[in-house]
Amino acid sequence: MEGATAKGVLSHLSLLEVQARSRKTQPQQSSRAKELKARREALMTQRDQLRAEIQTHKNLQKLRASMDKQHPHEEEGEMDEDSENSQLLRLMARHAQLKDLLYAHHIIGGYNVIKTRQGKGLCVSLATAYEGVYLETYNLEMDLKPTLRISRHNIPPFIPLNRLAEQNNMQKDMRMFLDTLNQHLNAFAGRKQQLKFVKELHTSVEVMESNALCSILVMMFTVPREKTPVLCTLDYTDHTRCLPTRVHFDCEDKELSHSPEWKKNCSLLQQTPVHKALITMRKMGNIV
Repeated sequence: MEGATAKGVLSHLSLLEVQARSRKTQPQQSSRAKELKARREALMTQRDQLRAEIQTHKNLQKLRASMDKQHPHEEEGEMDEDSENSQLLRLMARHAQLKDLLYAHHIIGGYNVIKTRQGKGLCVSLATAYEGVYLETYNLEMDLKPTLRISRHNIPPFIPLNRLAEQNNMQKDMRMFLDTLNQHLNAFAGRKQQLKFVKELHTSVEVMESNALCSILVMMFTVPREKTPVLCTLDYTDHTRCLPTRVHFDCEDKELSHSPEWKKNCSLLQQTPVHKALITMRKMGNIV
């Protein structure tokens, strides 16, 4: 009898130990999932940029093939250097070469840095891009002595520049500071472009509210069958990402916003750029 009781106690303790281990691994799994999700977004951005570069080369090859058909007996060296087609080919080739160099420089984490005031200062340029298109370029001018400090810049005021410099110890690790700042700037550029695409591509979707940082976006949808308006709020609390961390639907029909179909829409908006998610939602017949 006592042996059975002891065995029961040991079995219960073993069960508690397994549950405790399971609870410990859950935060680790959640953290790992977030890391993988961030890595996936970075790879998708690189994929889009590579596609843009490949398309440029394809266009150049098509133009070259067209030129060869028009001048089948002319060799490359015999082409009239003053002709418009020859000049266009040279310009396109130079443009593709420069874009390749700029893209490679960006991929390896490089930043354009030039010395100013006879070596007493530095000017760092940070380029932003979204879906293979280069957007705004921001500049930081820094004094090197007596201590490293930012003297002038054109970073938007809603980017917490000074806080980022302190948190990333700019004095000792300039690269980490620039990488973090670059994340904030590119994420902002991405959110801003998405908002622009929503306004241009989705005239039936009304943008009710947004802010300068593009960290909040409120839109009004219309459900086709019931003609019910749905208020959608996207909250981008992580300012280093282009995707929202929270999606909320609000409408008079409470059952609609909690239906399985609209739960899928919620997941779609959290995992896909908003202008692309709206296209999918329209094709599925969820919005007008």
